[in-house]
Amino acid sequence: MAGEALPPRESMDFDVVIAGGGPAGLATAIRLKQLAAESGAEISVVVVEKGSEIGAHVLSGAVVDPIGLDRLLPDWRADSERPLTTEVTKDEFLFLGPAGGVKIPTLTLPRLMSNHGNFIGSLGDVARFLGRQAEALGVEIYPGFPAAEILMEDGKVRGIATGDMGVGRSGETKGDFTRGMELRGRYTILAEGARGSLTKQAIARFGLNQNSDHQKYGLGVKEVWQVRPERFRKGLVQHSMGWPLPNKAGGGSWLYHYDDNLVSVGFVTHLNYENPTLSPFDEFQRVKTHPMIRDTFEGAKRIGYGARAIMEGGWQSVPRLVFPGGCLVGDSAGFVNVPRIKGSHNAILSGMLCAEHLAPALAEGRAHDEIESYEESWRGSDIGYDLYRVRNVKPLWSRYGTLVGIGLGGIDMWMTELLGSSVFGTLSHGKADFETLKPLSEVKPITYPRPDGVLTFDRLSSVFLSNTNHEEDQPVHLKVADMELQRRSEHDVFGGPSAQYCPAGVYEWLEDGKEPRFQINAQNCVHCKTCDIKDPNQNITWVTPEGGGGPNYVGM
Repeated sequence: MAGEALPPRESMDFDVVIAGGGPAGLATAIRLKQLAAESGAEISVVVVEKGSEIGAHVLSGAVVDPIGLDRLLPDWRADSERPLTTEVTKDEFLFLGPAGGVKIPTLTLPRLMSNHGNFIGSLGDVARFLGRQAEALGVEIYPGFPAAEILMEDGKVRGIATGDMGVGRSGETKGDFTRGMELRGRYTILAEGARGSLTKQAIARFGLNQNSDHQKYGLGVKEVWQVRPERFRKGLVQHSMGWPLPNKAGGGSWLYHYDDNLVSVGFVTHLNYENPTLSPFDEFQRVKTHPMIRDTFEGAKRIGYGARAIMEGGWQSVPRLVFPGGCLVGDSAGFVNVPRIKGSHNAILSGMLCAEHLAPALAEGRAHDEIESYEESWRGSDIGYDLYRVRNVKPLWSRYGTLVGIGLGGIDMWMTELLGSSVFGTLSHGKADFETLKPLSEVKPITYPRPDGVLTFDRLSSVFLSNTNHEEDQPVHLKVADMELQRRSEHDVFGGPSAQYCPAGVYEWLEDGKEPRFQINAQNCVHCKTCDIKDPNQNITWVTPEGGGGPNYVGM
Protein backbone atom coordinates (compact mmCIF):
# COMPACT_ATOMS: atom_id res chain seq x y z
CA MET A 1 0.00 0.00 0.00
CA ALA A 2 3.07 2.21 -0.05
CA GLY A 3 2.28 5.32 -2.04
CA GLU A 4 -1.40 4.44 -2.39
CA ALA A 5 -4.00 6.94 -1.22
CA LEU A 6 -6.30 4.94 1.01
CA PRO A 7 -9.93 5.89 1.56
CA PRO A 8 -10.78 7.22 5.03
CA ARG A 9 -12.03 4.72 7.56
CA GLU A 10 -15.63 4.72 8.63
CA SER A 11 -16.10 5.13 12.36
CA MET A 12 -18.51 4.16 15.09
CA ASP A 13 -18.75 5.69 18.57
CA PHE A 14 -19.23 3.79 21.82
CA ASP A 15 -18.89 4.46 25.50
CA VAL A 16 -16.45 1.55 25.92
CA VAL A 17 -14.41 -0.30 23.30
CA ILE A 18 -12.92 -3.65 24.33
CA ALA A 19 -10.12 -5.30 22.33
CA GLY A 20 -10.26 -9.03 22.97
CA GLY A 21 -13.12 -11.48 23.38
CA GLY A 22 -11.66 -13.75 26.05
CA PRO A 23 -12.86 -14.11 29.66
CA ALA A 24 -11.41 -10.75 30.79
CA GLY A 25 -12.86 -8.66 27.97
CA LEU A 26 -16.26 -10.34 28.12
CA ALA A 27 -16.41 -10.06 31.91
CA THR A 28 -15.72 -6.33 31.59
CA ALA A 29 -18.54 -5.98 29.07
CA ILE A 30 -21.02 -8.06 31.08
CA ARG A 31 -20.34 -6.22 34.34
CA LEU A 32 -20.68 -2.83 32.66
CA LYS A 33 -24.08 -3.82 31.30
CA GLN A 34 -25.15 -5.24 34.67
CA LEU A 35 -24.22 -2.01 36.43
CA ALA A 36 -25.97 0.06 33.76
CA ALA A 37 -29.16 -1.97 34.23
CA GLU A 38 -28.98 -1.54 38.01
CA SER A 39 -28.68 2.24 37.72
CA GLY A 40 -31.03 2.71 34.77
CA ALA A 41 -28.22 4.09 32.61
CA GLU A 42 -27.44 3.37 28.97
CA ILE A 43 -23.86 2.27 28.25
CA SER A 44 -22.83 1.23 24.75
CA VAL A 45 -20.16 -1.48 24.74
CA VAL A 46 -18.43 -3.18 21.80
CA VAL A 47 -16.03 -6.15 21.85
CA VAL A 48 -13.76 -6.91 18.89
CA GLU A 49 -12.12 -10.33 18.63
CA LYS A 50 -9.45 -11.39 16.13
CA GLY A 51 -10.57 -15.03 16.09
CA SER A 52 -13.17 -16.22 13.62
CA GLU A 53 -15.59 -16.62 16.51
CA ILE A 54 -15.58 -16.10 20.26
CA GLY A 55 -13.43 -18.85 21.76
CA ALA A 56 -11.58 -19.69 18.55
CA HIS A 57 -8.27 -18.37 19.94
CA VAL A 58 -8.83 -19.30 23.59
CA LEU A 59 -6.67 -22.09 24.99
CA SER A 60 -5.96 -23.15 28.54
CA GLY A 61 -5.29 -26.31 30.57
CA ALA A 62 -8.03 -25.84 31.97
CA VAL A 63 -8.76 -26.24 35.64
CA VAL A 64 -10.95 -23.26 36.48
CA ASP A 65 -11.37 -21.68 39.88
CA PRO A 66 -15.07 -20.69 39.75
CA ILE A 67 -14.73 -17.61 41.99
CA GLY A 68 -14.92 -15.30 38.97
CA LEU A 69 -17.93 -16.98 37.36
CA ASP A 70 -19.71 -17.21 40.71
CA ARG A 71 -19.42 -13.46 41.24
CA LEU A 72 -20.13 -12.41 37.68
CA LEU A 73 -23.02 -14.79 37.01
CA PRO A 74 -24.19 -16.27 40.33
CA ASP A 75 -26.69 -18.61 38.62
CA TRP A 76 -24.30 -20.03 36.00
CA ARG A 77 -24.31 -23.52 37.57
CA ALA A 78 -28.06 -23.80 36.96
CA ASP A 79 -27.79 -22.82 33.29
CA SER A 80 -28.59 -25.68 30.90
CA GLU A 81 -25.68 -24.52 28.72
CA ARG A 82 -23.16 -24.21 31.54
CA PRO A 83 -19.65 -24.68 30.12
CA LEU A 84 -18.13 -26.52 33.10
CA THR A 85 -19.64 -29.73 34.50
CA THR A 86 -16.72 -31.82 35.80
CA GLU A 87 -15.67 -31.03 39.35
CA VAL A 88 -12.19 -31.95 40.53
CA THR A 89 -12.24 -35.14 42.61
CA LYS A 90 -8.54 -35.84 43.16
CA ASP A 91 -5.19 -33.99 43.08
CA GLU A 92 -1.92 -35.73 42.27
CA PHE A 93 1.54 -34.14 42.17
CA LEU A 94 4.44 -36.08 40.66
CA PHE A 95 8.17 -35.52 40.61
CA LEU A 96 9.56 -37.37 37.60
CA GLY A 97 12.96 -38.86 36.91
CA PRO A 98 14.06 -40.47 33.63
CA ALA A 99 12.71 -43.94 34.52
CA GLY A 100 10.37 -43.38 37.46
CA GLY A 101 9.12 -40.84 39.93
CA VAL A 102 7.39 -40.20 43.22
CA LYS A 103 4.00 -38.85 44.22
CA ILE A 104 4.30 -35.82 46.46
CA PRO A 105 1.93 -36.10 49.46
CA THR A 106 -0.73 -33.43 49.08
CA LEU A 107 -0.63 -32.74 52.84
CA THR A 108 2.84 -31.22 52.39
CA LEU A 109 1.55 -28.66 49.86
CA PRO A 110 0.20 -25.23 50.80
CA ARG A 111 -3.59 -25.16 50.93
CA LEU A 112 -3.75 -22.73 48.02
CA MET A 113 -2.47 -25.54 45.75
CA SER A 114 -5.58 -27.64 46.35
CA ASN A 115 -8.02 -27.89 43.45
CA HIS A 116 -10.96 -28.87 45.65
CA GLY A 117 -14.05 -27.03 44.39
CA ASN A 118 -12.54 -26.26 40.98
CA PHE A 119 -13.82 -27.42 37.60
CA ILE A 120 -12.17 -29.05 34.57
CA GLY A 121 -13.20 -28.18 31.04
CA SER A 122 -12.56 -25.97 28.04
CA LEU A 123 -11.80 -22.29 28.56
CA GLY A 124 -12.85 -21.71 24.96
CA ASP A 125 -16.30 -23.01 25.90
CA VAL A 126 -16.30 -20.69 28.92
CA ALA A 127 -15.61 -17.77 26.57
CA ARG A 128 -18.43 -18.85 24.24
CA PHE A 129 -20.79 -19.03 27.22
CA LEU A 130 -19.74 -15.54 28.35
CA GLY A 131 -20.18 -14.28 24.80
CA ARG A 132 -23.80 -15.44 24.76
CA GLN A 133 -24.41 -13.78 28.12
CA ALA A 134 -22.85 -10.53 26.90
CA GLU A 135 -24.93 -10.43 23.72
CA ALA A 136 -28.10 -11.08 25.71
CA LEU A 137 -27.28 -7.95 27.72
CA GLY A 138 -26.86 -5.86 24.57
CA VAL A 139 -23.09 -5.96 24.07
CA GLU A 140 -22.07 -5.71 20.41
CA ILE A 141 -19.50 -8.41 19.52
CA TYR A 142 -17.53 -8.44 16.28
CA PRO A 143 -15.47 -11.61 15.80
CA GLY A 144 -13.02 -11.80 12.91
CA PHE A 145 -11.95 -8.17 13.37
CA PRO A 146 -8.48 -7.82 14.92
CA ALA A 147 -7.70 -4.63 16.80
CA ALA A 148 -4.71 -3.54 14.72
CA GLU A 149 -4.08 0.07 15.75
CA ILE A 150 -4.51 2.32 18.77
CA LEU A 151 -6.20 5.60 17.90
CA MET A 152 -4.39 8.47 19.60
CA GLU A 153 -5.26 12.16 19.83
CA ASP A 154 -3.61 14.69 22.14
CA GLY A 155 -1.69 11.93 23.89
CA LYS A 156 -4.87 10.07 24.81
CA VAL A 157 -6.32 6.79 23.54
CA ARG A 158 -9.55 7.39 21.64
CA GLY A 159 -10.28 3.85 20.50
CA ILE A 160 -8.93 1.25 18.12
CA ALA A 161 -8.94 0.59 14.38
CA THR A 162 -9.50 -2.87 12.96
CA GLY A 163 -7.13 -4.18 10.31
CA ASP A 164 -7.57 -3.63 6.59
CA MET A 165 -8.74 -6.64 4.57
CA GLY A 166 -7.71 -7.57 1.04
CA VAL A 167 -4.04 -6.51 1.16
CA GLY A 168 -1.62 -8.59 -0.92
CA ARG A 169 1.61 -10.17 0.26
CA SER A 170 3.69 -7.27 -1.05
CA GLY A 171 1.38 -4.67 0.47
CA GLU A 172 -0.69 -3.90 -2.61
CA THR A 173 -4.46 -3.55 -2.38
CA LYS A 174 -6.41 -6.35 -4.06
CA GLY A 175 -9.82 -6.33 -5.67
CA ASP A 176 -11.55 -7.26 -2.43
CA PHE A 177 -9.78 -4.56 -0.40
CA THR A 178 -11.81 -3.27 2.55
CA ARG A 179 -10.63 -0.51 4.82
CA GLY A 180 -10.62 -1.19 8.54
CA MET A 181 -13.14 0.43 10.84
CA GLU A 182 -12.47 2.99 13.57
CA LEU A 183 -14.20 2.09 16.82
CA ARG A 184 -14.01 5.15 19.01
CA GLY A 185 -14.76 5.09 22.71
CA ARG A 186 -14.70 7.22 25.81
CA TYR A 187 -12.57 4.42 27.24
CA THR A 188 -10.67 1.59 25.56
CA ILE A 189 -9.99 -1.67 27.38
CA LEU A 190 -7.12 -3.88 26.23
CA ALA A 191 -7.99 -7.52 26.92
CA GLU A 192 -5.79 -9.20 24.31
CA GLY A 193 -4.24 -11.91 26.47
CA ALA A 194 -0.54 -12.68 26.79
CA ARG A 195 1.82 -10.38 24.82
CA GLY A 196 -1.00 -8.60 23.00
CA SER A 197 0.27 -6.42 20.17
CA LEU A 198 -1.63 -3.27 21.21
CA THR A 199 -0.91 -3.88 24.89
CA LYS A 200 2.80 -4.07 24.07
CA GLN A 201 2.54 -0.69 22.32
CA ALA A 202 0.54 0.91 25.13
CA ILE A 203 2.98 -0.29 27.80
CA ALA A 204 5.90 1.17 25.83
CA ARG A 205 4.16 4.43 24.87
CA PHE A 206 2.93 5.26 28.36
CA GLY A 207 5.80 3.70 30.31
CA LEU A 208 3.40 1.47 32.20
CA ASN A 209 6.19 -0.88 33.31
CA GLN A 210 8.57 1.78 34.63
CA ASN A 211 7.93 0.80 38.24
CA SER A 212 7.48 -2.95 37.79
CA ASP A 213 9.79 -5.87 37.14
CA HIS A 214 9.99 -7.07 33.56
CA GLN A 215 7.39 -9.63 32.56
CA LYS A 216 8.20 -13.35 32.51
CA TYR A 217 6.63 -15.95 30.23
CA GLY A 218 6.04 -19.63 29.71
CA LEU A 219 4.92 -21.56 26.66
CA GLY A 220 2.02 -23.94 27.17
CA VAL A 221 1.54 -26.72 24.60
CA LYS A 222 -1.67 -28.73 24.84
CA GLU A 223 -3.39 -31.76 23.35
CA VAL A 224 -6.85 -33.20 23.96
CA TRP A 225 -7.28 -36.97 23.81
CA GLN A 226 -10.27 -39.30 23.80
CA VAL A 227 -9.14 -42.15 26.05
CA ARG A 228 -10.46 -45.64 26.69
CA PRO A 229 -13.02 -45.88 29.54
CA GLU A 230 -10.76 -48.12 31.62
CA ARG A 231 -8.01 -45.45 31.48
CA PHE A 232 -10.36 -42.62 32.42
CA ARG A 233 -10.51 -41.20 35.97
CA LYS A 234 -13.11 -38.45 35.85
CA GLY A 235 -12.17 -35.43 37.93
CA LEU A 236 -8.47 -36.33 38.29
CA VAL A 237 -6.02 -33.40 38.18
CA GLN A 238 -2.40 -34.49 37.86
CA HIS A 239 0.67 -32.24 37.68
CA SER A 240 4.32 -33.16 37.29
CA MET A 241 7.71 -31.46 37.39
CA GLY A 242 11.25 -32.64 36.79
CA TRP A 243 11.99 -34.89 33.80
CA PRO A 244 12.33 -34.36 30.85
CA LEU A 245 13.56 -30.81 31.52
CA PRO A 246 17.05 -30.24 32.92
CA ASN A 247 17.18 -28.92 36.48
CA LYS A 248 17.91 -25.33 35.38
CA ALA A 249 14.92 -25.21 33.02
CA GLY A 250 11.56 -24.73 34.72
CA GLY A 251 8.24 -26.21 33.75
CA GLY A 252 6.05 -29.27 34.05
CA SER A 253 3.11 -31.24 32.74
CA TRP A 254 -0.59 -31.54 33.43
CA LEU A 255 -3.21 -34.25 32.85
CA TYR A 256 -6.88 -33.43 33.49
CA HIS A 257 -9.68 -36.03 33.10
CA TYR A 258 -13.07 -34.52 32.33
CA ASP A 259 -16.42 -34.81 30.53
CA ASP A 260 -16.84 -38.02 28.52
CA ASN A 261 -13.46 -39.81 28.50
CA LEU A 262 -11.54 -36.65 27.59
CA VAL A 263 -8.04 -35.93 28.85
CA SER A 264 -6.34 -32.55 28.55
CA VAL A 265 -2.58 -33.12 28.55
CA GLY A 266 0.00 -30.40 28.23
CA PHE A 267 3.36 -29.04 29.14
CA VAL A 268 4.56 -25.60 30.24
CA THR A 269 8.16 -24.59 29.59
CA HIS A 270 9.38 -21.43 31.27
CA LEU A 271 10.91 -19.26 28.56
CA ASN A 272 13.99 -18.28 30.55
CA TYR A 273 15.75 -21.51 29.56
CA GLU A 274 19.39 -21.26 28.43
CA ASN A 275 19.98 -23.99 25.85
CA PRO A 276 19.04 -22.75 22.35
CA THR A 277 18.48 -26.32 21.13
CA LEU A 278 15.75 -26.96 23.72
CA SER A 279 12.35 -27.47 22.07
CA PRO A 280 9.28 -26.99 24.29
CA PHE A 281 7.18 -28.91 21.75
CA ASP A 282 9.50 -31.92 21.84
CA GLU A 283 9.83 -31.80 25.63
CA PHE A 284 6.05 -32.14 25.72
CA GLN A 285 6.14 -35.11 23.35
CA ARG A 286 8.77 -36.76 25.54
CA VAL A 287 6.88 -36.37 28.82
CA LYS A 288 4.00 -38.43 27.42
CA THR A 289 6.36 -41.41 27.13
CA HIS A 290 7.14 -41.49 30.88
CA PRO A 291 6.03 -44.76 32.54
CA MET A 292 3.89 -42.85 35.08
CA ILE A 293 2.02 -41.07 32.26
CA ARG A 294 2.02 -43.10 29.04
CA ASP A 295 -0.51 -45.78 30.09
CA THR A 296 -3.29 -43.18 30.08
CA PHE A 297 -2.97 -42.97 26.30
CA GLU A 298 -2.95 -46.67 25.44
CA GLY A 299 -5.50 -47.13 22.66
CA ALA A 300 -6.50 -43.44 22.84
CA LYS A 301 -7.04 -40.92 20.03
CA ARG A 302 -5.59 -37.43 19.86
CA ILE A 303 -8.29 -34.95 18.79
CA GLY A 304 -6.94 -31.46 19.55
CA TYR A 305 -3.74 -29.43 19.64
CA GLY A 306 -2.73 -25.86 20.43
CA ALA A 307 -0.19 -23.61 22.10
CA ARG A 308 -0.03 -20.19 23.72
CA ALA A 309 2.25 -18.03 25.80
CA ILE A 310 1.53 -17.63 29.52
CA MET A 311 2.31 -14.58 31.63
CA GLU A 312 4.45 -15.70 34.57
CA GLY A 313 5.80 -12.52 36.19
CA GLY A 314 3.00 -12.22 38.74
CA TRP A 315 2.79 -9.65 41.54
CA GLN A 316 6.05 -7.80 40.90
CA SER A 317 5.65 -7.70 37.10
CA VAL A 318 2.12 -6.28 36.81
CA PRO A 319 2.43 -2.95 34.99
CA ARG A 320 0.43 0.18 35.73
CA LEU A 321 -3.10 -0.79 34.68
CA VAL A 322 -4.38 2.60 33.51
CA PHE A 323 -3.41 5.12 30.86
CA PRO A 324 -5.14 8.17 29.37
CA GLY A 325 -8.29 6.75 27.86
CA GLY A 326 -8.08 3.14 28.91
CA CYS A 327 -7.12 0.15 31.07
CA LEU A 328 -5.51 -3.28 30.96
CA VAL A 329 -7.39 -6.37 32.15
CA GLY A 330 -6.71 -10.10 32.37
CA ASP A 331 -3.57 -11.55 30.84
CA SER A 332 -2.80 -8.20 29.23
CA ALA A 333 -1.92 -7.19 32.78
CA GLY A 334 -0.35 -10.52 33.79
CA PHE A 335 -2.71 -11.86 36.45
CA VAL A 336 -1.68 -15.54 36.23
CA ASN A 337 -0.93 -17.47 39.42
CA VAL A 338 2.05 -19.56 38.25
CA PRO A 339 2.18 -22.39 40.84
CA ARG A 340 -1.58 -22.86 40.56
CA ILE A 341 -1.33 -22.67 36.72
CA LYS A 342 -4.48 -20.55 36.75
CA GLY A 343 -5.40 -17.13 35.48
CA SER A 344 -8.93 -17.27 34.11
CA HIS A 345 -10.48 -16.56 37.53
CA ASN A 346 -8.35 -13.43 37.89
CA ALA A 347 -9.12 -12.47 34.30
CA ILE A 348 -12.83 -12.42 35.10
CA LEU A 349 -12.30 -10.68 38.44
CA SER A 350 -10.12 -8.00 36.82
CA GLY A 351 -12.76 -7.35 34.15
CA MET A 352 -15.36 -6.93 36.87
CA LEU A 353 -13.09 -4.69 38.94
CA CYS A 354 -12.32 -2.53 35.92
CA ALA A 355 -16.02 -2.21 35.07
CA GLU A 356 -16.89 -1.24 38.63
CA HIS A 357 -14.47 1.69 38.41
CA LEU A 358 -15.39 2.60 34.84
CA ALA A 359 -19.13 2.83 35.47
CA PRO A 360 -18.95 5.79 37.89
CA ALA A 361 -16.57 7.62 35.55
CA LEU A 362 -19.03 7.15 32.68
CA ALA A 363 -21.90 8.31 34.88
CA GLU A 364 -19.96 11.48 35.69
CA GLY A 365 -19.52 12.21 32.00
CA ARG A 366 -15.78 11.61 32.03
CA ALA A 367 -13.83 10.41 29.00
CA HIS A 368 -10.26 9.70 27.90
CA ASP A 369 -8.74 10.20 31.35
CA GLU A 370 -7.10 7.72 33.70
CA ILE A 371 -9.26 5.52 35.94
CA GLU A 372 -6.85 5.89 38.81
CA SER A 373 -9.14 4.16 41.31
CA TYR A 374 -8.83 0.88 39.34
CA GLU A 375 -5.04 1.04 39.54
CA GLU A 376 -5.19 1.79 43.26
CA SER A 377 -7.60 -1.03 44.08
CA TRP A 378 -6.27 -4.21 42.51
CA ARG A 379 -3.49 -5.04 44.99
CA GLY A 380 -5.98 -4.96 47.85
CA SER A 381 -8.47 -7.12 45.95
CA ASP A 382 -8.76 -10.90 45.69
CA ILE A 383 -6.49 -10.70 42.64
CA GLY A 384 -3.73 -9.09 44.65
CA TYR A 385 -4.18 -11.57 47.50
CA ASP A 386 -3.94 -14.48 45.04
CA LEU A 387 -0.73 -13.21 43.44
CA TYR A 388 1.00 -11.91 46.57
CA ARG A 389 1.02 -15.33 48.26
CA VAL A 390 3.01 -16.88 45.37
CA ARG A 391 5.14 -13.93 44.32
CA ASN A 392 8.49 -15.61 45.03
CA VAL A 393 7.85 -19.06 43.57
CA LYS A 394 8.93 -18.16 40.03
CA PRO A 395 12.09 -16.21 41.00
CA LEU A 396 13.19 -18.96 43.42
CA TRP A 397 12.61 -21.62 40.74
CA SER A 398 14.62 -19.57 38.23
CA ARG A 399 17.53 -18.91 40.62
CA TYR A 400 17.98 -22.32 42.17
CA GLY A 401 16.55 -24.77 39.64
CA THR A 402 13.75 -27.27 40.04
CA LEU A 403 15.10 -29.41 42.90
CA VAL A 404 16.00 -26.62 45.32
CA GLY A 405 13.85 -23.82 43.91
CA ILE A 406 10.55 -25.69 44.22
CA GLY A 407 11.35 -26.62 47.82
CA LEU A 408 12.14 -23.02 48.68
CA GLY A 409 9.02 -21.89 46.86
CA GLY A 410 6.93 -24.24 48.97
CA ILE A 411 8.49 -22.89 52.17
CA ASP A 412 7.83 -19.34 50.98
CA MET A 413 4.16 -20.09 50.28
CA TRP A 414 3.71 -21.76 53.68
CA MET A 415 5.32 -18.77 55.46
CA THR A 416 3.16 -16.28 53.58
CA GLU A 417 0.03 -18.34 54.22
CA LEU A 418 0.69 -18.88 57.94
CA LEU A 419 2.58 -15.73 58.91
CA GLY A 420 1.51 -13.22 56.27
CA SER A 421 5.10 -12.52 55.22
CA SER A 422 8.26 -14.26 54.06
CA VAL A 423 11.96 -14.07 54.91
CA PHE A 424 12.57 -13.67 51.18
CA GLY A 425 10.62 -10.42 50.97
CA THR A 426 9.70 -9.85 47.33
CA LEU A 427 12.32 -11.16 44.92
CA SER A 428 13.20 -9.82 41.48
CA HIS A 429 13.05 -12.03 38.40
CA GLY A 430 16.55 -11.38 37.07
CA LYS A 431 17.07 -11.36 33.31
CA ALA A 432 14.33 -10.95 30.74
CA ASP A 433 13.54 -14.19 28.90
CA PHE A 434 15.13 -13.08 25.63
CA GLU A 435 18.43 -12.46 27.45
CA THR A 436 18.91 -15.95 28.86
CA LEU A 437 20.00 -18.00 25.82
CA LYS A 438 23.62 -19.11 25.68
CA PRO A 439 25.53 -19.28 22.38
CA LEU A 440 25.32 -22.68 20.68
CA SER A 441 29.07 -23.16 21.24
CA GLU A 442 28.55 -23.13 25.03
CA VAL A 443 25.88 -25.84 25.33
CA LYS A 444 25.43 -29.52 24.66
CA PRO A 445 22.90 -29.83 21.82
CA ILE A 446 19.75 -31.78 22.65
CA THR A 447 18.76 -34.57 20.26
CA TYR A 448 15.10 -35.56 20.35
CA PRO A 449 13.72 -38.98 19.33
CA ARG A 450 11.66 -39.21 16.16
CA PRO A 451 7.90 -39.20 16.76
CA ASP A 452 6.13 -42.54 16.48
CA GLY A 453 2.81 -41.14 15.21
CA VAL A 454 0.94 -42.98 17.95
CA LEU A 455 1.88 -41.28 21.22
CA THR A 456 4.34 -38.66 19.96
CA PHE A 457 3.90 -36.47 16.91
CA ASP A 458 5.53 -33.85 14.70
CA ARG A 459 4.62 -30.17 14.50
CA LEU A 460 2.80 -30.18 11.17
CA SER A 461 0.39 -33.00 12.02
CA SER A 462 -0.25 -31.20 15.29
CA VAL A 463 -0.97 -27.84 13.67
CA PHE A 464 -3.47 -29.63 11.41
CA LEU A 465 -5.53 -30.48 14.51
CA SER A 466 -5.61 -26.80 15.54
CA ASN A 467 -7.62 -25.93 12.38
CA THR A 468 -5.18 -23.10 11.71
CA ASN A 469 -5.72 -21.12 8.55
CA HIS A 470 -4.49 -17.83 7.15
CA GLU A 471 -5.16 -16.14 3.83
CA GLU A 472 -1.89 -16.88 1.99
CA ASP A 473 -1.84 -13.71 -0.11
CA GLN A 474 -1.40 -11.21 2.70
CA PRO A 475 1.60 -9.50 4.31
CA VAL A 476 3.56 -11.75 6.65
CA HIS A 477 2.42 -10.89 10.17
CA LEU A 478 5.75 -11.90 11.73
CA LYS A 479 7.95 -8.87 11.15
CA VAL A 480 11.75 -9.33 11.12
CA ALA A 481 13.27 -5.90 11.65
CA ASP A 482 16.80 -6.75 10.44
CA MET A 483 17.26 -9.92 8.39
CA GLU A 484 21.05 -9.61 8.43
CA LEU A 485 21.01 -9.47 12.24
CA GLN A 486 18.81 -12.55 12.24
CA ARG A 487 21.38 -14.45 10.18
CA ARG A 488 24.45 -13.10 11.95
CA SER A 489 23.16 -13.60 15.49
CA GLU A 490 20.10 -15.82 15.74
CA HIS A 491 21.56 -18.33 13.27
CA ASP A 492 25.33 -17.99 13.49
CA VAL A 493 25.66 -17.45 17.25
CA PHE A 494 22.63 -19.21 18.72
CA GLY A 495 22.08 -21.92 16.11
CA GLY A 496 18.58 -20.88 15.02
CA PRO A 497 16.51 -21.36 18.21
CA SER A 498 13.39 -20.06 16.43
CA ALA A 499 13.03 -23.46 14.74
CA GLN A 500 13.05 -25.06 18.19
CA TYR A 501 10.93 -22.71 20.32
CA CYS A 502 8.12 -22.31 17.77
CA PRO A 503 5.50 -25.04 18.41
CA ALA A 504 4.00 -24.72 14.92
CA GLY A 505 6.88 -25.06 12.46
CA VAL A 506 6.72 -21.43 11.39
CA TYR A 507 10.49 -20.83 11.28
CA GLU A 508 13.15 -22.70 9.32
CA TRP A 509 16.75 -21.99 8.40
CA LEU A 510 17.29 -23.33 4.89
CA GLU A 511 20.89 -24.19 4.01
CA ASP A 512 20.30 -24.41 0.23
CA GLY A 513 22.67 -21.70 -0.96
CA LYS A 514 25.80 -19.77 -0.13
CA GLU A 515 24.17 -18.30 2.97
CA PRO A 516 21.42 -19.70 5.21
CA ARG A 517 17.96 -18.36 4.41
CA PHE A 518 15.30 -17.60 7.02
CA GLN A 519 12.02 -19.17 5.94
CA ILE A 520 8.81 -17.95 7.61
CA ASN A 521 5.80 -20.24 7.16
CA ALA A 522 3.34 -17.70 8.51
CA GLN A 523 0.31 -19.76 7.55
CA ASN A 524 1.22 -22.26 10.32
CA CYS A 525 1.17 -19.66 13.11
CA VAL A 526 -1.05 -20.51 16.09
CA HIS A 527 -0.58 -17.01 17.58
CA CYS A 528 1.36 -18.17 20.64
CA LYS A 529 3.68 -15.09 20.47
CA THR A 530 6.76 -17.06 21.60
CA CYS A 531 8.90 -15.57 18.81
CA ASP A 532 8.03 -12.05 19.95
CA ILE A 533 9.16 -13.03 23.46
CA LYS A 534 12.17 -15.33 23.04
CA ASP A 535 14.08 -14.03 20.00
CA PRO A 536 17.49 -13.13 21.51
CA ASN A 537 17.64 -9.77 19.73
CA GLN A 538 13.95 -8.86 20.01
CA ASN A 539 14.13 -8.74 16.22
CA ILE A 540 10.77 -10.44 15.55
CA THR A 541 7.49 -8.62 16.16
CA TRP A 542 4.13 -10.39 16.03
CA VAL A 543 1.31 -8.25 14.59
CA THR A 544 -2.29 -9.15 13.83
CA PRO A 545 -2.89 -10.92 10.53
CA GLU A 546 -6.01 -10.50 8.43
CA GLY A 547 -9.22 -10.97 10.40
CA GLY A 548 -10.31 -14.49 11.26
CA GLY A 549 -6.85 -15.96 10.62
CA GLY A 550 -5.08 -18.29 13.01
CA PRO A 551 -6.29 -21.33 14.91
CA ASN A 552 -9.92 -22.31 15.21
CA TYR A 553 -9.83 -24.19 18.47
CA VAL A 554 -12.72 -26.46 19.40
CA GLY A 555 -13.02 -27.57 23.01
CA MET A 556 -9.61 -26.18 24.01
